[in-house]
Amino acid sequence: MNKILGLDLGTNSIGWAVVQKDEQGSYEKIINAGSRIIPMDAETMKNFNNGITQTQTSERTRLRGVRRLLERSLLRRERIHRLLNTMNYLPPHYAEKIDFVNRLGKFIGEEEPKYAYMVDEDGKFQFIFKESFNEMLKDFQDKQPELVLNNKKVPYDWTIYYLRKKALDRAISKEELGWIILQFNNKRGYYQLRGEEDETLKEGKKEEYFALKVIRVEADSSSAGKKGEVWYNVLLENGWIYRRTSKIPLDWEGKTKEFIVTTDVDENGNALKDKEGKEKRKFRAPAENDWTLLKKKTESDLVKSGKTVGTYIYDTLLSSPDQKIKGGLIRTIERKFYKSELIAILNKQKEFHPELKDKTLYNKCVEELYRSNESRRLSLSNYDFTRFITEDVIFYQRPLKSKKSLIENCSFERRYYLDPITKELAYAPIKCIAKSHPLFQEFRLWQFIKNLRIIEREKIVGDKLMFDQDVTTEFLPTQNDYVILFDWLNEHKEIDQKALLKYQAFDLKKNIDKYRWNYVENKSYPCNETRALLKTKLNKAGNISSEFLDNDTLESLWHILYSVEDKLEIEKALTSFATKKELSEEQTVAFVEQFINIPPFKKEYGSYSAKAIKKLLQLMRMGSRWSENEIAESTKGRIQKLIDGECDESIKTRTRDKALKLNEINDFQGLPLWLASYIVYDRHSESGDVMKWETPEYIDYYLKHVFKQHGLRNPIVEVVVVETLKVVKDLWKTYGSFSEIHIELGREMKNPADKRIRMTNQNVENENTNLRIKALLAELANQKDIEGVRPYSPSQHEILKIYEEGVLNMLTKEDPDYDTISKISKMALPSSSDLVRYKCWLEQKYRSPYTGQVIPLARLFTSEYEIEHIIPQSRYFDDSFSNKVICESAVNKDKDNLLAYEYIKQNEGKIIEIGLGKKVKLFTADSYTEFVQSHYVGSVAKKKKLLMDTIPDSFIERQLNDSRYISREIKKLLSSVVREKDEDEAISKNVIVCTGAITDKLKRDWGLNDIWNTIIYPRFERLNQLTNSDKFGQWENKQGKRVFQIEMPLELQKGFNKKRIDHRHHAMDAIIIACATRSHVNYLNNESAHSKSKEKRYDLRRKLRHIEILEKQELKDGVTFTKKIEVAKEFYKPWPTFTQDTLGVLQSIVVSFKQNLRVVNKATNRYECFVNGKKEIVKQSKGESWAIRKPMHKDTVSSAVSLRKIKSVRLNNALEDWKNIVDKPLRKEIGLLYSKYGEKGSKYIIKYFKDRDNKHNGLDVSKVNVYYFDNDCAASRVTLDDTFNSAKIESITDTGIQKILLKHLSAYNEIKENKIIEHPELAFSADGLDILNANIRELNNGKFHKPIKKVRTYETLGNKFAVGQKGNKKMKFVEAAKGTNLFFAVYSSEDGARSYQTIPLNEVAERQKQGLIPVPEKNDKDDHLLFWLSPGDLVYVPSIEEEGRIVEVENNLNYIFNIYKIVSFTGNRLYAIQAFIATSIVDKMEYSLLNKVEFTINENRSIKQYCIKIKIDRLGNILNI
Repeated sequence: MNKILGLDLGTNSIGWAVVQKDEQGSYEKIINAGSRIIPMDAETMKNFNNGITQTQTSERTRLRGVRRLLERSLLRRERIHRLLNTMNYLPPHYAEKIDFVNRLGKFIGEEEPKYAYMVDEDGKFQFIFKESFNEMLKDFQDKQPELVLNNKKVPYDWTIYYLRKKALDRAISKEELGWIILQFNNKRGYYQLRGEEDETLKEGKKEEYFALKVIRVEADSSSAGKKGEVWYNVLLENGWIYRRTSKIPLDWEGKTKEFIVTTDVDENGNALKDKEGKEKRKFRAPAENDWTLLKKKTESDLVKSGKTVGTYIYDTLLSSPDQKIKGGLIRTIERKFYKSELIAILNKQKEFHPELKDKTLYNKCVEELYRSNESRRLSLSNYDFTRFITEDVIFYQRPLKSKKSLIENCSFERRYYLDPITKELAYAPIKCIAKSHPLFQEFRLWQFIKNLRIIEREKIVGDKLMFDQDVTTEFLPTQNDYVILFDWLNEHKEIDQKALLKYQAFDLKKNIDKYRWNYVENKSYPCNETRALLKTKLNKAGNISSEFLDNDTLESLWHILYSVEDKLEIEKALTSFATKKELSEEQTVAFVEQFINIPPFKKEYGSYSAKAIKKLLQLMRMGSRWSENEIAESTKGRIQKLIDGECDESIKTRTRDKALKLNEINDFQGLPLWLASYIVYDRHSESGDVMKWETPEYIDYYLKHVFKQHGLRNPIVEVVVVETLKVVKDLWKTYGSFSEIHIELGREMKNPADKRIRMTNQNVENENTNLRIKALLAELANQKDIEGVRPYSPSQHEILKIYEEGVLNMLTKEDPDYDTISKISKMALPSSSDLVRYKCWLEQKYRSPYTGQVIPLARLFTSEYEIEHIIPQSRYFDDSFSNKVICESAVNKDKDNLLAYEYIKQNEGKIIEIGLGKKVKLFTADSYTEFVQSHYVGSVAKKKKLLMDTIPDSFIERQLNDSRYISREIKKLLSSVVREKDEDEAISKNVIVCTGAITDKLKRDWGLNDIWNTIIYPRFERLNQLTNSDKFGQWENKQGKRVFQIEMPLELQKGFNKKRIDHRHHAMDAIIIACATRSHVNYLNNESAHSKSKEKRYDLRRKLRHIEILEKQELKDGVTFTKKIEVAKEFYKPWPTFTQDTLGVLQSIVVSFKQNLRVVNKATNRYECFVNGKKEIVKQSKGESWAIRKPMHKDTVSSAVSLRKIKSVRLNNALEDWKNIVDKPLRKEIGLLYSKYGEKGSKYIIKYFKDRDNKHNGLDVSKVNVYYFDNDCAASRVTLDDTFNSAKIESITDTGIQKILLKHLSAYNEIKENKIIEHPELAFSADGLDILNANIRELNNGKFHKPIKKVRTYETLGNKFAVGQKGNKKMKFVEAAKGTNLFFAVYSSEDGARSYQTIPLNEVAERQKQGLIPVPEKNDKDDHLLFWLSPGDLVYVPSIEEEGRIVEVENNLNYIFNIYKIVSFTGNRLYAIQAFIATSIVDKMEYSLLNKVEFTINENRSIKQYCIKIKIDRLGNILNI
C-alpha cells in the first residue's frame, strides 16, 4: 500500500497530511494530519509580506556590530593609555586609576576617572587646565562680553577646542596634548569606501542637503488644506519657493531652515523642468537616514572655511556660543579631516616637546604595544611618533573580513589536488563568478539572445486572425544576424522591448506597436553592463583609442575596480595600470579622473565558475565569434565521440539522444545552455546536487553537516524549510516511507521581495474592492427598482465586481466624472452619498461583449444575465477575473464550449431569443473586434482572451512553469525522500506541486468549506452571545439540515479571512493537497489543454468530475432537433466518506508550536596569536564564554536620579528633619527655637506652637509641607515631541523646563463644554517647537534659557534592573525587552495551594550558566516546584467533571477545547488561548482587550490554578499529560 504525504508550506506554518492508497492505487483513508506553527510576530510577518526580511538573528547581528564598535573604541583607548603612560603624558590622578601590570590599559575597578578633572580633599571636581581656560576666557571677553559678565559660567569642556586651535601654532603642555589625543579616539570620523557617495543620483533623482534662510512666508488663501491646515508659500534666500501646509502660522521669516531637496534630473545630472518651465523639485525635513547628505554639507563648510575641525568649532563658539556642537555644527564627517588635524598638531608640538623626536622612547612605546609581535615591531621601526599615533594607534582601519565563504560553489567544476597528509587525490570547490565579470556578462547576453523571441501580436495566417505568432526567424534568419545583434547589444548597458524593436536591422519603424518580445514587456534586461560602463568612461577620458579596451584590458581593468575598495588605493592602482598600458601623462590624469569615481561593482554572483563558463561559452557562441580552436580539449574529445558514435561510459545515452542532430564539429555552436551543459558535463547543472535519502537519519545528517546556513538567501524561508525537513523526518519514522510527496508553497514564500511588495499592495486593493462591492450590494438591496439582490451572496458579489470592472475599463480622464469616480473606486467603505453617486454612474454603462447591448443594473441580478467564462472551463481551467464577463443567459448557453472569438466568427449576426419576446443580435467579427479593442483598454489580459480563437501552447506553458529559486530548492530537497533508483533529474517525478487555485477548487467541490464552517461556527455563535445580537450569523435550515450561517458585519470585514482564524486550516489544505492526483494537477493547470498532451482533456474531465447530460434544442435549416451535451459538475471525492473523515481528523488535531527558548550558548572563542614566532588561531583556554541568545533589555539606559518632592506630614514628624520644611518663615522660626532650646528641644517647640493654637503667621501648622527625596526613580533623555501632554510634562526632572513647557502648551488649549482640550500635536510639532524656542526667554519670565530639543524624563524603577553591580553600572538601569519573559514557575505548598512567579531573563541566564534548570526549585515561601511554562507550551485544563480523575483523550473530541497554548505572562499572571486559535475574529472583543485569557472560555476556570502541563511532539502527538 502506498502512502502519500501532502505538505502545505506557509511563511510561518507547515500543514501535513498522510493518506493511504489501496493496492489498486485508489485513495482509501486519511492516516493522520496536523499543523506545525512557527511563531512569528505580526510586525515580522507584515515586513516580510512588504519585502522586508528582518529576523531576530539580523537584529542580534546589528546589535552585535554596535557592541563591537564600542569594544574596539575601548581597545584603542587602552592602547593609548599604555602609549601615553610610557611617554609620561598622563596626569597623575588619571594614571593612578589605570592598571598597567595585569589588565593593561584598563581602569582599576569599574569607575572611570575624568581626564580633565581631579577630585580635591572635599570630594569636589576641580578642572586641571585652568591656565588654558583663563586664556580662552580672554577670547570670549573680547568677542562675547555679555557671556562672561556678572560671572556667568563658560563650560570648562570648551577648553578642548581652544587647545586644538592653540596646538597648531603654540606650545601646550604634555598633559593637554594627551587630552587631545584621547579625544581624537572618541571622535575619529567615518572611513568612507568607494561608492559610498553622499549625494544620490539614482533613477533620475538627485538628493541634496540645504540650510537656507527664509526671506518671506505668504499664506495661500486660494488653496484649502485638510482639517484646518493652511497652505503657505515660503520664499527662500536662493529664490526657491517651498510650499507646505501647517495648522499654525509659520513664523519662519529671517530664520535658517534645513531641507532635503530632491531634484528630478536627466542622465547628465541637469535639472528637468515642468510644463511651466520650473525645475521639478521637492522639499522635506532631514530624517535620520539622511546623515550622508548632512555629512557632505558639513565637509563642504569645513573646506570653504579652510580651518581644521577644532579651529572651526572654536571660532564658531566665539561668534555664536548658543551653537550646538555635537549633532548640530559637526555631524559625522570623513576621517581625513580629523587625521590631517592631528598630524598638524603633532608635527607642530614636536618643536616644543623633544621627546616626540626621541627614537629610543619611540621604540620603547612600540615595544609596549607589541610585546610579542617582533615582525610588527620591525615594520614600525621606520615610523615616527606622528605616523605611529595616527596610522597605527588611532586611525588604523582593519581590513574587512572576506565574504568568500558565502559565495556558492560551482556545480560543474572542482579543483583537484594531492592531499599532503593522505597523499591521495582530493578536491576543493571552485567559487562562482562575479556577475560583473566581463566573461559572465558575455555568457548572460548569449543566453538572452538565444532565448529571445519576436512575437507578432496579430497576424493573418491563411484566412484566420492569429494572436502572438512567433516570427523570430523572419528577423533573425541566420547565425550572422544573431552575431550582429550580439555585437549591437554588447555595447549597451540594458535593453527594453521598445529599444530592441527599434534595432535598425529589424526595420520596423512605425510598426513597433504590432510586435513584442517574449520577455516581460515593461522591464529592462541587462546586456553587457560592465563593458558599456567602462567604455563610456573611456570615451570621456579624451583622446584614448577605442581599441584600447580589448578583452584582456577589459578584464584587468574590471579586476582593479572590483577588488580595490579604498579610495586612496584605487587611485594608485589606476595610475599604475595606465602606466603599464603606456598612456601619456595627460592621458593618465584624464583616465584616473574618470575611473576613480566609478562606484564599486555589486557583490553579486552567477551560478557557475569562470572555468565552467569558459567551456560553455565555447559552444554558445556562433558565427564569427565561434572558433573550433577555442574549444577545450576535453570537450573536443567528447564531441568527437558523439559524432563518431564511439562508446564511452562517461557519455550517457541521454546526452547522445539530445545531440543526435549534431553531425559535425561546426554544428556545435550557438547551442542553448542546457544542451551545452550536457555536451561538456553530461548533465544539466541542477542534477549535480541529486541526492537520495535512504532513511530518516539521512535528513539529520544533511541538516547537521551539508545544509548551508543562509543558503536560501532568506532567513524566514530557511526556518520553514529546516522545520519542514524535520517534520518529514518524524513522519517518515512514524508512518514509514512515502511513494509521493505533494506540496503547495504559499505565494509569499516562493516570491522575491519586490514581488511580495506588489502582491501585498494588490491584496490591499482587492480587499478594498471586495468591501466596496459588499457595501454597494447592501445599498442596492434597499432599492425597490433593482430585483433579486442578495447582499451576502458570493455569486452576486462576483457579478457586481465584474460589472464594475467592465465599466471602469472605459473610464478615461476626458470623462467629466473622472476625479470623483476614480476616487470612489479606490475606497473600501464609501459614504452613503458616494455610493448613490457611484451607483448612478455605473447604471447603463456596462455592455454585453457579444451583442453590445446595455445590461441595466436593475436587471443585473435576475436570471436574464449570467457570468460567462471567455475560455470555457471545459477546455481550459481559468477561474480568474480576467476570464469572466457578464452577458445574456441565452447567449451564454448558445456559446457552449467555444472560445469567445471562435463563437462570434461561427455565428456572425445571429439573432438569439433571450425571453419575454426579446431578441438580441450577435456582433459581426469586425464589429466585435472593434468593440473589444475600444471597451477593454484597461484590461489587457481580458482583451487578449476575448480576441483568442485558439489556446496557444505558450499560454499553457507559462502557467505550468514555476522556476522560482526557493520553490525549486524545496522541490529538490523533498525529491531526495521519494527519488527512485537511477532517477537523475534534480526534481523527482514523485514530487507533485499544487497551487492555491487547485486547492480552493477541490475544497469547494469536496464539501470542505461546509466542514470548515462546522469547525469554526461555535466562535461566531459565542460572539453573538457576547454582543447580544445575531450580526455574526444565525441558524438556518438548508436542505433539511439545521446549520449556523456565519456572517461578518461589513464594518469588521477589512482584513478578515475566516480560513485564517484557526491553525487547523493548514492541515485541511494538506489533506486536499495529498489527495490531489497528478491528473487533478494536469487538468486544473491546463496541461491537458496542451496540443502535445498524451491524455486528452475530455477524457480527464470524465475521469475526475461528475458529468451531467443535458438536452439542448437547436434550430437548423428550419428543423428543430435535440442535441445532448455534457456539463461538468463537481470533482469526484477521493472516496465516499472523505468529507466526514476529514471532519473527524481535523477535530482531533492538536496543533504543535515550534519554540525558541535558548537563552545562553556556551561559545568557543578562537583568536589569533603568535606561537613559536608564527601566527596561529588558537582556542580560548581561560575562563568561559557565553553567548546570550535573547535581548537582555531595551536599548534605552536610564540613570538613577534623586528627585526632590513635597509631602504633608504632622508637625512633630517634620521637626525630625526641620531643615526640609518648605515654608521659609516657619523654617526660620523653628531654627531660632532650636538655637534657644538646643537640639533636644522638640517637645518645647511642639508646646510652643500648641500654646499658639498651631498657628504661624495666621496659617495652621499642625500639618506642614516638607521636602523629601525619591530615590526610586530612573531618568533618560528623550526628544521633545507631540506626545508631551501636561501629564507627561510633569515627568520631566527639571522643574524649570516643566514650567516653560506647560506655559507653552497652555497657549494652544481650547475649551469645549467647560473642559480644557490640550493640543500637544500643535504645541510640540516641528513648527510649534520653533515657536517655543523663539519665545523661550518670555516663557522663562524674561530669563535666558537655551533652546529645548531634548528633555530628561523619569519613571519609577519598577521592573528595571541595574546594568551591573560595580562602579557606574550599578547606577544605570534598563528595562527587560519585550518578549523576554520566557519562564513561568508554578509552585505548590504542602496543602496544595499554588503560587506563581515569572523568572527574569537575567536570572535564567545565570542559572543556565551554572548548569541548573531555568527556574528555582523552591520559591521564597519554600514551596516546591510543580512545573514551569514557556510561551508556546500547551496545558490541559480539566473540566469540573474531570477534576480529580484520569483524563482520557481517546474517543473524546471535547478534550481539544480544553488544551490551551501559553501566550505570555508577567508577575503572577498567566495568559493563554485555545491551542487551535490563530487569531481573534474581532480584535479586542472575542478574547478580552489583550486577545488572550486568564480563565477558560467554557467554564471560566482559572487556567494557572488548574492547568496540567502536557508535552507533545512535532507532529502533535501527546506524549504525556
